[in-house]
Amino acid sequence: MTQSLDKTVLLFAMIVSLCAHAQGQNLKQPIPDKLVILTFDDAPASHYSVVAPLLQEYGFGATFFVCEFPPNFADSTKYMNWRQMAALDKMGFEVANHTRTHAHMDKLDRSQTIAQLGYIEDTCDSLEIPSPKSFAYPAYDISETCFEVLEERGYEFARAGGKRAYDPLSDHPFLIPSWATTSENEKEIMAALGQAKDGKIVVLTIHGVPDLEHPWVNTPIPLFEKYLKYLKENQYQVISLRDLKQYIHPKRAKKSLSIDLSKPYKN
Repeated sequence: MTQSLDKTVLLFAMIVSLCAHAQGQNLKQPIPDKLVILTFDDAPASHYSVVAPLLQEYGFGATFFVCEFPPNFADSTKYMNWRQMAALDKMGFEVANHTRTHAHMDKLDRSQTIAQLGYIEDTCDSLEIPSPKSFAYPAYDISETCFEVLEERGYEFARAGGKRAYDPLSDHPFLIPSWATTSENEKEIMAALGQAKDGKIVVLTIHGVPDLEHPWVNTPIPLFEKYLKYLKENQYQVISLRDLKQYIHPKRAKKSLSIDLSKPYKN
């Protein structure tokens, strides 16, 4: 009986060791402390007029998840046009996919999902913006169909919500968690930044700075500048989502990690 138990314990230890080794193979290099990813959603006009110049001033990377937000996308006081989005790419930022119309993925069938992603891909191609390899779920609504389409179309990373740090050894690359900033949650965001350590990465979702059409996700300019100043003064490394490839093998991670829907992924 004792010998049988010892074998079971040994087998379990071997399995744990193999799993840890496989997960470790997902990393190209160790994740440094104070690694933060800034992501910006919905293409409000302030991303071009306010956010991009400030990011350049601080030397920070970022990902802009663009869409043609209805019904007022054509209103240049509220949203960027595609010329401005292309300019963000020329500045060195990542321009990524947020669907054509900010579509909730859990409401779409396969053909609709393909059409929503394909429109942004085709428009980027026509403007010589690199083909998007990062995606953000509008309203953090996910779907199994979307996971399949993202994989088929060669996407590497997809950002969700969840209000928790991203652990590359356990979180699937298509379910990268994040915190969303608002005018009311400064304490929460500052506490979140402190979690960028011990192999975990903090990802922020930021909407307009300011956001004229969606005030409930507005980040005031002084507060945004306060975050940037804090990150700079405390020597954080601030990158785009695509820059994760410096640290992570997305193909290996997608194969070795399961999509765990028991974790929080909505804010």
